[in-house]
Amino acid sequence: MAGTARHDREMKEKAERTIHTTKDPVEKLRLQCLARGSSGIKGLGRVFKIMDDDGNRTLDFSEFQKGLHDYGCDLNKDEIKTMYNLFDKDGNGTIDFDEFLENLRPPMSKARKDVIMKAFRKLDKSGDGVVTMDDLKGVYNVKNHPKYLNGEWTEEKIFNKFLESFEVGGEVDGKVTKEEFMNYYCGVSASIDTDSYFLLMMKNAWKL
Repeated sequence: MAGTARHDREMKEKAERTIHTTKDPVEKLRLQCLARGSSGIKGLGRVFKIMDDDGNRTLDFSEFQKGLHDYGCDLNKDEIKTMYNLFDKDGNGTIDFDEFLENLRPPMSKARKDVIMKAFRKLDKSGDGVVTMDDLKGVYNVKNHPKYLNGEWTEEKIFNKFLESFEVGGEVDGKVTKEEFMNYYCGVSASIDTDSYFLLMMKNAWKL
């Protein structure tokens, strides 16, 4: 993904410029995440997942507010409340944070979503909806990795590092779900203006 470094920098600069003009709290939060680069939304997901003590993947208002604060988001209480009420559709006092993160992702064309899922399906050899180290073997070639060539890292270490880049958990569980894969690539997508360039990058990266 080295080719996205310049796009990442441009996206961060653009997001930082636009943050101060938007009045919509969801858009403001989205831009604050994008100002941190491709993994910004993934990082917010990580904070929420750590806070989800009972593992039910929902947050009440105080947890939601604390999560945004811990992530360093610059939003006042009214903006947070407006956003929370927007996602607490049934008014039961909790929100589903997977759904929240999904709505926070920058809009993507169908072509982009399709190619991301195509890459995921290629990785998910077992077809169980989760990518593990076993899935990577034979799909992800480490032989040209500089740290493998110089003997610094083993094949297993490189696989672990690769899986880690998609993680949204407080600790690496060695598994990548569809949601985690999509959250990561929606950040990469936001840094690339044209569909054709994004599709080409994905096809080259994953040999699709």
